[in-house]
Amino acid sequence: MIRRLLHYADPRARRLLLAELACIVVVAILQGIAFLLLVPVLRALFDGDTTAAGNRLGVLAVVGGVYAVAFWCAGQIGMRASTALLDSLLTRLGDRLVELPVAWFGADRSGMIAGIATQGAMFVSTTPYSFLRHVLTGFITPATVLAGMYVLDWRLAVAMTVMVPVMAVGYRWVRRAIARGDAAHSEAVAQASNRVIEFARAQPVLRTAGDDSIAHRLVDESLRNQHRVYRGMLATGGAGIAAFAAIVQLSLTVLLVVGAYLAIGGSVDPATLIALLVLGARFNEPIVAAGDLSGGISVARTTLDQLDALSAVRGLPEPATPRKPADWSIRFDDVTFGYDGAPVLERLSFTAPAGRMTAIVGPSGSGKTTITKLVARFYDPESGTVSIGGVPVPELGTAVVEGAVAPVFQDVYLFDDTILNNVWIGNPGLGRDAVVAAATRARVDEIADRLPGGWDARVGEGGSNLSGGERQRVSIARALLKEAPIVLLDEATAALDIGNEIAVGEVVEQLRADRTLVVVAHRLQTIMTADQIVMLDGAGGIRESGTRGAAAGLEVRTP
Repeated sequence: MIRRLLHYADPRARRLLLAELACIVVVAILQGIAFLLLVPVLRALFDGDTTAAGNRLGVLAVVGGVYAVAFWCAGQIGMRASTALLDSLLTRLGDRLVELPVAWFGADRSGMIAGIATQGAMFVSTTPYSFLRHVLTGFITPATVLAGMYVLDWRLAVAMTVMVPVMAVGYRWVRRAIARGDAAHSEAVAQASNRVIEFARAQPVLRTAGDDSIAHRLVDESLRNQHRVYRGMLATGGAGIAAFAAIVQLSLTVLLVVGAYLAIGGSVDPATLIALLVLGARFNEPIVAAGDLSGGISVARTTLDQLDALSAVRGLPEPATPRKPADWSIRFDDVTFGYDGAPVLERLSFTAPAGRMTAIVGPSGSGKTTITKLVARFYDPESGTVSIGGVPVPELGTAVVEGAVAPVFQDVYLFDDTILNNVWIGNPGLGRDAVVAAATRARVDEIADRLPGGWDARVGEGGSNLSGGERQRVSIARALLKEAPIVLLDEATAALDIGNEIAVGEVVEQLRADRTLVVVAHRLQTIMTADQIVMLDGAGGIRESGTRGAAAGLEVRTP
């Protein structure tokens, strides 16, 4: 656990964690020494030697004072370490999410990520002080006591040592049982979170389905499953902790039996026996506390396992030295690609010339959107080559491709922010006037004029305050602002009213003036203006392709 915490800590958090751990070790050892000092104090009291008892109490008070200072230092450093570790965990999570290939986000993992970023990261950051401190103390303090008991009476020390392996096995079993239960619970929570988020986002559609809809049932089932798993985790963890406490108490029973036997035999005087039995009780107390808190460490370990899984996700290969494209043409050469199953594209070859508009048409499921995702390097093809400017995309690297390509998809997501800021993210380095100018070219100014607040009007979560066509205009304005040489429009005019379709069509004409434009479309009006048309056959290949006249049935050629 300590090694894994240090792995995810930045340099500052690592220094604070090591300082905190050092203080915890010192505090635990001092506590053990204080327990050992009780033996000579009790011996002196039983012997009636008040002077010796007073002197030894003075030593005990000095050790207690040093312990109090070390404990206070551990607390102060622990709070700073928790804050630094939380910051480090969230930073590492954010950096890793940015590095992950876009394809990884195809599955709904919002619940898992939200769990890590909120409760998971917070729990892990507080683990060193809230749980690990007590667990370390629960073993270091008894180890110090045990070492001292070998000096005081080796026979009772051996009796306590015999039980150490039994307690170690019991502690490990408790920890693993709780870890298994928490892993199952964490997965159930993530699934329930996914369903609740999905349910909230889809309310406009679900309102027509009635209370007995499949969405309601799925949410109810996921929540019931979460409660069931949680009850199982509590039952397993509670039983394990109780069993471990019984094992620890058994060690005290062994110590009592051995001590009584030695006292009856006369080899241990009653005063020493009572003092050592008190020491034995203090030996067990921290171990029981460590067992009770072992579940907290197991819960933290679940979050660290999730972070490990994120770290293990393989990204797309990146070149050591990215190449530069000769131009902004796009070429598919014998490309095959599928989504964990039958190929969507199979041995597909075509070229989208630089500075021209290429329209991709075909039946649903023929791979039109897949083509745009391969150009944007959401994925790499299984075989064949996707090239930009004559350079295979993997040799350009993701950063070059992201800078060169501006995708505009049918499902547009806007942040719960102002209209202007939602456009601004297309190129945060520009000034406000440049952003407004680009947005005006996409006719977003008409939206701003309609809403109270103008450019500073908030669009709502996901752009819920705007219509589908208006969201498309904002998305296209981002592409204009980015000034990327390649623009991908995936069904940009699908399901738009005539007014928004005309507005988007005008923007498309602006884009094609100096960019390589790839448009996925169904409507003839969009296809008619294309310089080239590629018609997919629905079996992974191309049925026909041709020049601008192909839309009217002219100049069609079969590849």
